[in-house]
Amino acid sequence: MNRYPIWKYAIIVIALVVGILYALPNFYGESPAVQVSSVKVGVKVDSNTQARVVEALQAAGLSADLVTLDGTSVKARFDNTELQLKAKDAIETALIPDAGNASYVVALNLLSRSPAWLTSLNAFPMYLGLDLRGGVHFMLQVDMQAALTKKAEALTGEIRTSLREKNIRHSGINRNDQTIEVSFLDAATRAAAKVVLDEDFTDLQTLEVPDGAGFKLIGSIKPEVARRVQDQALKQNITTLHNRINELGVAEPVIQQQGLDRIVVQLPGVQDTAKAKDILGRTATLEVRMVDESSEARAAINGTAAVPFGSERYLERNGQTVIVKKQVILTGENLTDAQPGFDSQTQEAVVNLTLDAKGARIFRDVTRESIGKRMAILLFEKGKGEVVTAPVIRSEISGGRVQISGSMTSVEAHDTSLLLRAGSLAAPMEIIQESTIGPSLGAENIAKGFNSVTYGFLAVAVFMCLYYMLFGVFSTISLAFNLLLLVAVLSMLQATLTLPGMAAMALVLGMAIDANVLINERVREELRNGASPQAAIHAGYDRAWATILDSNVTTLIAGLALLTFGSGPVRGFAVVHVLGILTSMFSGVFFSRGVVNLWYGRQNKLKTVSIGTIWRPEEK
Repeated sequence: MNRYPIWKYAIIVIALVVGILYALPNFYGESPAVQVSSVKVGVKVDSNTQARVVEALQAAGLSADLVTLDGTSVKARFDNTELQLKAKDAIETALIPDAGNASYVVALNLLSRSPAWLTSLNAFPMYLGLDLRGGVHFMLQVDMQAALTKKAEALTGEIRTSLREKNIRHSGINRNDQTIEVSFLDAATRAAAKVVLDEDFTDLQTLEVPDGAGFKLIGSIKPEVARRVQDQALKQNITTLHNRINELGVAEPVIQQQGLDRIVVQLPGVQDTAKAKDILGRTATLEVRMVDESSEARAAINGTAAVPFGSERYLERNGQTVIVKKQVILTGENLTDAQPGFDSQTQEAVVNLTLDAKGARIFRDVTRESIGKRMAILLFEKGKGEVVTAPVIRSEISGGRVQISGSMTSVEAHDTSLLLRAGSLAAPMEIIQESTIGPSLGAENIAKGFNSVTYGFLAVAVFMCLYYMLFGVFSTISLAFNLLLLVAVLSMLQATLTLPGMAAMALVLGMAIDANVLINERVREELRNGASPQAAIHAGYDRAWATILDSNVTTLIAGLALLTFGSGPVRGFAVVHVLGILTSMFSGVFFSRGVVNLWYGRQNKLKTVSIGTIWRPEEK
């Protein structure tokens, strides 16, 4: 009656082993570390970089516990923070001789002390939030006016192209802050242009105004469009920050909107505020311009003349100078995708770009009108531009698919595509608040949270053992298994544990024991009614199951609501809460019944069970 088949015990053993393996990394703690990452597309972090880091440490007389090449970064682990700070200075001196033109980011970090055999099993500790692990916190203010100015600049170029296509002659198009002014020689031409702008540019509201002897049309962005542009700029900046930080491997960053024009960024584990700012600023954007091939431009390349008005000087990756016009034909905003690949004819590494409909149309028109001329594709990173390639246009390019190359390696093509996919900031941002939470404060919070869970567990265990005797011991074992399983699941999912999450963990202990209380009281009730011990155990578990399921499902619904609509600390609480409910249903019923069956199920002539005092109603 109360015997589990072998396969059920096999499930319990497997769950126990998996729980121990994946919960174990959380008990090894973290080591202070220095992380070296690339700050430029053309600079790669490889085994040579790792060797340079080792040499720099040896030259400074410092010893690292471990120096590893992890993906696109080198990480050196140390015993204490004093060695960590000295190592950071030594590595920066060796790798960054010119601070104004840095090729690497050298940042402070924290790494797990888990042994290699656990890491080989993909057993990693759960991520810790900013309040537990320490890290940096930024509040960024988005310049919404700059976003509107950028929108007006884009509309100015589109209006110029549209009027040229419609053969409507104008005497000048100028942008004045966020308004666009178009001048005409006669009223009839102005009226025709107004029709075009009203039909094709619905984001603008136009107004005819006199301009001395001439005629002027002024276009301004509609208020509802301005609000939409500002909202999109905020969301694009958040997406860009997510992409950039994810590419750099910062674990579980928190990037969320606060108010109408602010963004909160939290980077757990990063202790260097200056380098964190550098990480946030690492964005790249693409610009397509025409090469200036005039005689003045050629003289400027040779150094015998100044750069012509309306043009700028840039360098290709091979060091050659290219004079390009300031007028931007396309930007990264028209880019929908960027993927690395190889040219089918030359087998060179390339980056395949996909343009949106508007970008494809502009690119088709420009290439059709500029056959035989050179077009430059520039990559801007941290305010510095570089010509990736400047090919000669051989024919019209349509379809919205463009291939760029420039003697790139496959790694450079991969890095370039990553940066382009990450995109550019839609509007500049300013850090208005910053703070650093040190690892010592995080360790103090961890100790407090750990103590709350430990003392809560011990208090529940003492009560259960005193009140339910041996069945209380079984309940305590299942509660410990539930806690082990919860930590293992959080680690397997690589969830982020915050201080509210630890509060949820303590709450889960109290909720999880409810199932065992219901089962134990059911067993007592059956014994009180005269059932045999084996029958009482069987009926107790069977009849309590429906009540346990109902109570947990209703609590689970509330937890899922918090998880769906909550954010920040509320979401951190909800994740642990929901997972704790699921693990408690498994441990409180399935696991605890297995332990009871293992102890009592083998006894055919069971006379009594140790479940505490059974109060019987007085006989009248």
